[in-house]
Amino acid sequence: MRFGQSVFQSVLERLDAEDAEAGESDGNPSHRIQGLNSSFAAGVREGVSAASIRPDQAYIDNLDQEKPAVVMEERPEERQQPEAPEPAPLIMPPHLLRTEPHDVAAELAISSRDTQQSLNDKRRTFARANHPDGFAPAFRDNATARMMIANLLIDEALRRLNHHR
Repeated sequence: MRFGQSVFQSVLERLDAEDAEAGESDGNPSHRIQGLNSSFAAGVREGVSAASIRPDQAYIDNLDQEKPAVVMEERPEERQQPEAPEPAPLIMPPHLLRTEPHDVAAELAISSRDTQQSLNDKRRTFARANHPDGFAPAFRDNATARMMIANLLIDEALRRLNHHR
C-alpha cells in the first residue's frame, strides 16, 4: 500500500498489475469473454418466414384459429327457463338505525366498575357487531357513526379510569 492511497486503490493497482503480467504470459485469459462466436439471428430455411420460427408468434397465431362449433340440441325445458329472480332489496339491520350517543352508550353499558380489560373487551365486542366492513356499502355510514361514538365513549372512560388512579 502506497502512502496517501486507500486500501481500495492499492488493491485495484495490484489487480491491474496482475492482469498486465497475466496478459503478457497468456494472450487469451479463460475467465473473460472477448466476443461472441455467433450472432443472435436465427437461421431461416428457404421458403419459411422468420416470424413462423418464433415460438411466441406461433402461440399468438394459434389464438386466431376458430374453435370448431359444437352443435347441441336444445331441450324444451331449457328454452323455457324462467329468469333469475331479482335480489331482495337490502334492509338495514335495526341496530344500525340507533346512531345517537345515548343509544350507543346504553348498548355499551359503561359503568364506574369497568376496568381497562373490560372496556377493551366491550370495544372488541361492539366492533364485531358494528364494524363498517361487515355491512353493505349503503349501511356503512351508520355503522361508521356508531363505531366513532363507541370509540369516543370508551376512550373517555379509559381516560377517566387512568386519571383516577
